[in-house]
Amino acid sequence: MHPNAQHLPPELERLAHRRAKAKIGFGIHTLVYAAVITGLGLLALSQGRAWALWPAAGWGFGLLMHGLGVFGFGSGSAWQERLVEREREALRLR
Repeated sequence: MHPNAQHLPPELERLAHRRAKAKIGFGIHTLVYAAVITGLGLLALSQGRAWALWPAAGWGFGLLMHGLGVFGFGSGSAWQERLVEREREALRLR
């Protein structure tokens, strides 16, 4: 642990680890995508065709969804936390 790191409650510590792991997974996914699509693009160009656009588009959409899950709408995201807090407030007012 970093010497200046503050101790967090166990549930927040688990959330921090889960978020970090998700970001690392997205980074690896992005690197693999870039390497494979570059290879497919070079192969397609060597054949004088553009067929590599189809796997790039399909996988790119999957990569976009992965990114949204990690940075936008995933577990523990600010958006999700706002919705949970709204629901808590609605239940308190009942």
